[in-house]
Amino acid sequence: MKTRLSLCVNGETHDVLVPVHKTLLEVLREDLDLTGTKHGCELGECGTCTVLVDGVPVLSCLALPAELEGTEIVTVEGMARGGELHPLQQAFAELGAAQCGYCTPGVLLTAQALLAETPVPTREQIREALAGNLCRCTGYTKILDAVELAALRTSAAGAAGGRS
Repeated sequence: MKTRLSLCVNGETHDVLVPVHKTLLEVLREDLDLTGTKHGCELGECGTCTVLVDGVPVLSCLALPAELEGTEIVTVEGMARGGELHPLQQAFAELGAAQCGYCTPGVLLTAQALLAETPVPTREQIREALAGNLCRCTGYTKILDAVELAALRTSAAGAAGGRS
């Protein structure tokens, strides 16, 4: 059985006809061609498939799109604005925080949600927020450094009235 859905993803409305059992992860990748969201464990344990739903990190491998109509879904493709990288993306690139990059989209979106709630988090708050995002390549140090750098830059830009 298929159902017709209207999903708002990265600020755009998409009408899709999908089987009711299809996960958000599958719809994003297969129907909307947004492949930045990665397949990981598909059990909700690794954080690789994390997206934001109304600003809150959600494991898309466990979410059903039918339950998400009327929400704003953001994938890693929706982070950059007007060709300009999000401060987190910029900091990750500068500090080499991504190695293979497979976990990076989920980490970036989880960190974005953290910074929206806590603009200048402590290292412990960053660790806690990212605890559900597993990375097999790094020792996490560069990831933590990149989130701290992005937080400092965005808080400084905010204090300067949006000028960097």
